[in-house]
Parts: sequence; C-alpha cells; structure tokens
Amino acid sequence: MSKLKKGFVQIYTGNGKGKTSAALGLAFRAAGHNLKTTIIQFMKGKINYGELNSARKFPGLIRIIQCGRAEFVDRKNPSPVDINFAQKAIRLAEEELKKKQADILVLDEICCALDYNLISFNQIKKLIKNKPAQMELILTGRCKNKNLYKYADLVTEMKEVKHYWKNKVSGRKGIEF
Repeated sequence: MSKLKKGFVQIYTGNGKGKTSAALGLAFRAAGHNLKTTIIQFMKGKINYGELNSARKFPGLIRIIQCGRAEFVDRKNPSPVDINFAQKAIRLAEEELKKKQADILVLDEICCALDYNLISFNQIKKLIKNKPAQMELILTGRCKNKNLYKYADLVTEMKEVKHYWKNKVSGRKGIEF
C-alpha cells in the first residue's frame, strides 16, 4: 500500500537533456523517505547505465527493469524485436499498477516508444486510467503527441539551448550513461 495520500501523473519531455535524470532524481529523493519506486525503461537495455548500479544500493526501494536492446530503434522501420520489448514493458507496467506495491512508477522513454509507434496512445491512456489514486506515475521521453498532456497533472519540458554533442562529444560514463 502506498504511503502517498494522492499520486499525480507527471510528464518530463522536450528535446533537452535531463528527462530520465529528473525521474531518477525523484526516485532517489523518494528512497530517502522510504518510498518504493519501480522504473520500467522502454527502448533501453544491455548497456551498463550508471543508474542500474546506483539502484542496487537501494534494495527494496528502487527497482529498474530494462525492456530494450543496446541498439538504437529505427524510427521509420522499427524491428519486431523492438515492438515486442515495448509491448512487454506495457504488460509489466500494467502488472505494477495492479500490484500496488510501488509508491512511484516511472515509465522511462514511454513517450519515445509512442513516437516510434512501438506502443499506442490508447495503451498509455489505459495505464493512466488504471493508476491507483495513491501512486505517482512519471512518463518520460520526447513527446510529439501533445494530446498526452491533458492526461497529466504536471508537464515539464526540457529545452535544449546548447549541447556539446553538436561538437561531436560522445556519451560519457557517469554523465550520459
């Protein structure tokens, strides 16, 4: 049973860096108050992201489940493997909502999965509709479908003003992964 009196729906989106980091920051803050967070990562897998190692230091409070491959998903022609991973993530999210064991459920990159046609808008609406009243639900990822905003209580847009990737700086351990 959740320790929250009321849970809200939050979306962290935009073309700037920091969406997943914001959701992870919320999970680690919540752990400091003994709140349990489950994070289901869409389109991410088989990469040793730093958050996986950090979450292991909070057993029973932060759990991360990856549903994806190390390879990038082809937006124009997604592989059936990527579609299957995304559908698995949706099923896991549905199970988490039914179990009601987490105080916070983070669906990391679910907005991207929608944008890449790996999942449907109606699947996200159903998750939001079935969210227990005391559970916080966080959706992250670049969201081209602004209709999703009307189902959220909070929408934060990360806006890229300047990024070092444009100078060919690759992802750095501990910063981007």
